[in-house]
Amino acid sequence: MQSIREQIIQAVVANLTPVAALQGATIFRQPTVPTDRAKLPALIIFPESESVHRVNDRAERELVLRIVALAVGTLTEAPEPIADRLLVAAHAALLADVNLGGLTLNLEETDCDWQQDDADMEIAALPARYRITYRTFSHDLTQKG
Repeated sequence: MQSIREQIIQAVVANLTPVAALQGATIFRQPTVPTDRAKLPALIIFPESESVHRVNDRAERELVLRIVALAVGTLTEAPEPIADRLLVAAHAALLADVNLGGLTLNLEETDCDWQQDDADMEIAALPARYRITYRTFSHDLTQKG
């Protein structure tokens, strides 16, 4: 049986897959190698951290996901507007169901941390972080608490 955490990450990927397709983008979860330019634009999902607050036999958890919209420019458009449209669509899809079909208590955007690589000005990377709150039993990660 899968943990609630894994179910949440899979639900996020499932919610964002049609969004990426409509934008002509690819979706990746935790890639371990750099993304090939030929596969851009792309949405990349990185689980970053999780904090746990125990209350009796329950654990309230806060999972942080970083979602990055990557785009390369075209002959007629800079990469930033392309990445921005992708991130706007992803954001709207995520906040349309902050409970992810009953898996979570809440989903909210927390921050962004832009990093520009001067060596590659042809690619835009727009990140956003989301905090997802959910509960499990403290002794069982597969059961909602």
